Amino acid sequence: MSKTTLANIEKNEIIDDLQLEGLKLIQKADGFKFGVDAVILSDFANVKNKHRVIDICTGTGIIPFLLYGKYKPTEIYGLEIQEDMVEMAKRSTLLNSLEHKINFVNEDLKNIEFLKTLDKFDIVTVNPPYKLNNAGIINPSDKLAIARHEILCDLEDVICASKTLLKDNGRLFMVHRPERLADIFTLMRKYKIEPKRVKMVYPKLGKAPNIVLVEGQRDGGAYLKWDSSLYVHNEDGSYTKQIDEIYGRL
Repeated sequence: MSKTTLANIEKNEIIDDLQLEGLKLIQKADGFKFGVDAVILSDFANVKNKHRVIDICTGTGIIPFLLYGKYKPTEIYGLEIQEDMVEMAKRSTLLNSLEHKINFVNEDLKNIEFLKTLDKFDIVTVNPPYKLNNAGIINPSDKLAIARHEILCDLEDVICASKTLLKDNGRLFMVHRPERLADIFTLMRKYKIEPKRVKMVYPKLGKAPNIVLVEGQRDGGAYLKWDSSLYVHNEDGSYTKQIDEIYGRL
């Protein structure tokens, strides 16, 4: 029996080749799909083979699969509130024969009592909803709205959950929008996660940054480092050498 048969791909789903270690991901054909932000977060995260990692707001699990392909950490969890997303992510583990390496959990990250039942993690990664719930036009598709707007959780919920899940001196790696940077720093310090490293991502030269990557350390000392900037596209619209290297094309 083939891996695809075992994974039970449904008619409205597609299989995306992650172009990394032969890994593949099941996604809805007409649903929210991962983008460059997930890819650059997996590159930004300083994950080691010895680490236990959890990705919160994991969706269909793109970041756990990318982290496994890049770093082969000891154990990876993905936490997601939407049951159908978790079910899809679990089928992706079957498709990749990684059901003993990557675990997906259907739970609300605001359920702090549940989070406390998990062993502490070295690394938390998160690609949370970016938009404030009252900001902008809400997508009429609930699944897309949940992925993009702070409907089921907000930034404070995400950072509070990260504090609960991290070991002492454990690291949080987040991708977000630059306009939320003051909120990110304020909430990190409120929950004793010290901002340690920031990287700005620009769509192209001459444009304002539209993505920010932030690393924080639980109970870390005050010292903030700014990484060199990342540019996604060249003037002609092609991907930069920086992005091609992240995607493993070079």
